[in-house]
Amino acid sequence: MKTIGLLGGMSWESTLDYYKAINESVKNALGGFHSAKIAMYSVDFEPIEKMQHAGDWDGTARILSEAAKSIQAAGADFLLICTNTMHKVAPEIEASIQIPLLHIADATAEVLVGEGIKTVGLLGTAFTMEQDFYKGRLANNYGLKVLVPNKEDREIVHKVIYQELCLGITEAASKAEYLRIIDVLAAQGAEAVILGCTEIGMLVNQADTTVSLLDTTAIHAQKAVEYATT
Repeated sequence: MKTIGLLGGMSWESTLDYYKAINESVKNALGGFHSAKIAMYSVDFEPIEKMQHAGDWDGTARILSEAAKSIQAAGADFLLICTNTMHKVAPEIEASIQIPLLHIADATAEVLVGEGIKTVGLLGTAFTMEQDFYKGRLANNYGLKVLVPNKEDREIVHKVIYQELCLGITEAASKAEYLRIIDVLAAQGAEAVILGCTEIGMLVNQADTTVSLLDTTAIHAQKAVEYATT
């Protein structure tokens, strides 16, 4: 079994879900007392969150690249960045290490392509919904049409992530708003909706809607297990 490298803490709430999902999947795959071999570095999210909103992406890249080097030095065979938004600096992180990086957008796109989906909605932080590092990868590498909410709804989605979910808070009113936004995306032609922030699965899941949802945390974790056990 390969050792999985996890670059987490952004937020620790969703990193906890990664750890649980990976170990459950390894146990299901291998049976017995098997659990995943993991080397994890959990960063302090406070300075990174401030850099995100200040637009200091170079600063975030330096912090995460140093953490990735530590994960590699700890014996990881490959790396996962346990957050969608910080894949904005995935190229810089990847350049700082010699082990492979399993990109969360690639793992998600492979599921979409496998299901024959061509038009997909995307929820996430404003950075993920508005910038090209994620949408562009889906469109350019996989031929997917990506729909995002309007500006007002993007602000709602972003605010809930940072003011509630990253702090471990889930509110019924926020869940209702997310489900409304998901329905709007479906009405606009989305065949499925990507939960493109690793915390969103804390708030909404497939049992809440008839619209097909792709939980990127679960997908990324499963991809890691497949890579580690084959």
